[in-house]
Order: sequence, then C-alpha cells, then structure tokens
Amino acid sequence: MSNSGGFVNVLKFFEELTNRVINGGEVTFGEASHLMEIDKQRDIMHLIGFANSIRDEFKGSLINICAITNAKSGRCSEDCRFCSQSSHYSTTIDKYPLLKKGELIARARRAAESGINRFSIVVSGRDVENSAEWESICGTINEMRLIEGLDICASLGTLTKESARDLKKAGLTRYHHNLETSESFFPSICTTHSYGIRAETVRTAKEAGMSVCCGGIFGLGERRTQRIELAFTLKELDVDSIPLNFLNPVPGTPLENAKPLHPMEILKIIALFRFINPKKGIRICGGRAKNLRSIQSLIFASGASGLMAGDYLTTAGSNLDDDKQMIKDLMLERI
Repeated sequence: MSNSGGFVNVLKFFEELTNRVINGGEVTFGEASHLMEIDKQRDIMHLIGFANSIRDEFKGSLINICAITNAKSGRCSEDCRFCSQSSHYSTTIDKYPLLKKGELIARARRAAESGINRFSIVVSGRDVENSAEWESICGTINEMRLIEGLDICASLGTLTKESARDLKKAGLTRYHHNLETSESFFPSICTTHSYGIRAETVRTAKEAGMSVCCGGIFGLGERRTQRIELAFTLKELDVDSIPLNFLNPVPGTPLENAKPLHPMEILKIIALFRFINPKKGIRICGGRAKNLRSIQSLIFASGASGLMAGDYLTTAGSNLDDDKQMIKDLMLERI
C-alpha cells in the first residue's frame, strides 16, 4: 500500500510540474533535484512521458536535423579532458589545416540534398587567430548561406565583438559554443581557459544579433546537481538551441576509461532540460548511438526536438536514413 501511495505522489508531482511549466511557470532547483534523483524504471518512464507533453506543447511534432563538418582538425591548445583534438594528449585522430572553401561548400550542398536542415562549420582551437583563415571562413559562410533549405551555423571558438560582427555581416544566423558542463565542475575538465570566457562568447554572439546553440557533455564525472546547474545557466543565458552530448571516451584522453552513463540516466537528463528550458530547441548529439543503443528513439519522448545526424568531429555517428526512418516511425515530422 505504501508503494502504491508513493507512486501516486510521484505522479502528482510530475503532473503539477508539467502543468505549471505549460502554463508559463518555472521549476525550482530543488524540484529539479527531485527529478534527477528518481531511479525506479517505472517512475523514469512516467517522467519522460510528462517531458514529452511539454515538448509537444511548445515544439509540436517537428524535428530538426543538423550535421557538422570538421573543417580544421586537431592541434588544439586547450586541455579539455574529454577532447581527442587537444594537443595535450596523444590520440590517433586525423589532423589537418582548414579545408578549402570549395570543399566545405560541397559538403554543405550534399547535406542539404540529403535532407539536413542546419549545417555547421567547426574548427579546432581556442579561436581563429590567422587572418587568412578568418577571411576564408567568412567568405565560405557568405556563399554557403545561399544554399536553399539550409541554415548555417559555425563553431569557431571564442569571439570578440569585432569577430562576431564579421560573422553576422557574412550572413551567419547562429553561433555554436558549448559551456560543456557546470561552472562548479569546469575546473576539473579544463584549466587553459575560464568558464567566464565561454559564457562571454555566448553573450557576445547574442549581442551581435545571432541566435546561439549552447549546451554540454555529460558523463565526465559531474554530479547530478551539476547537470541541473548547467541547465539553469543555459536558461539564464537564454540560449536558443541546447545540444546535449554524452561522452564517447576516446583512447589517449584522460577520460578514456570513464564509466558510461546508464541509458535511463541519459533519458532523465533530457527530460530535466526540457522541464527547465521548455520552449528551447533540445538537440541530442554526440554519443547518442554509443550510449543509448537500442532505445535511441526515446530521446523524443524524453523531450528532444532535434538531433545531429552523420559523423561527429572525430567519431562515427548515425546513419541519416535510419534517423529519418526513426522520426517517421514515431509519427513525427522533419522540419
């Protein structure tokens, strides 16, 4: 009887929070903590069902698919402990300079033809210091933005007000710059730059008139409360799209032996971010196939409204046709 009563109370808690969020209210940090501490399979499945209701209310049945291209690989000066491109670690990834404009535009065209909605140019490094590279990137964006049906995004490291204006002038509408984790955990992940610098780049991009894609990566050793901290920081920064990544350990990095998150824990994280950021795009990216395996389709029931298809920066991703079929099978629609 006590178990039944406890179950009813959990459902009432979920329902109360969901109704509040749908009606314009907010979830408190304490309430979010209760959500993250739920561990019974039955309760988690109900939690993601309520998160699905919030997604459906604010995002409908439309799913956005994006892809990225690794336009400049390796030799990064920063020491992010999860990253295979850091020059501080010995990994076996391909390392190469900035790709030519023609190659990048060709990749973007192929993405558009395959049904991708958004395509991002990503380069390794803290920022783009070389003026010739910067001019090439801006010129590429200026031509790439003319591809029909494709929105262009870029991830080029930290920004100054001047560089942000350059990108806006070139026609870039969205900038990507992850916070990676919470401010309290960040020093355990990176020591070569501060959390404040990352947050300032987000503000700089927004001030220049661009929308911002900003999220993090989970499974780095962070506490549950630090995942909640990140969700509220992104809410405070009012980012437009939130990419959620889940560690796929790379040999040679300090986190190569990190214990993977349980798939149900990942679904809870997605649901948590939907409750805290109900109107934002929530996109599931790196590590989803590796970590979620056969239950990938539950990302949408958990609150996701988008995904990244194809390969990631240095690791293999999912098959685009399989992703399209998954969306269709769930009676959802691609934007």
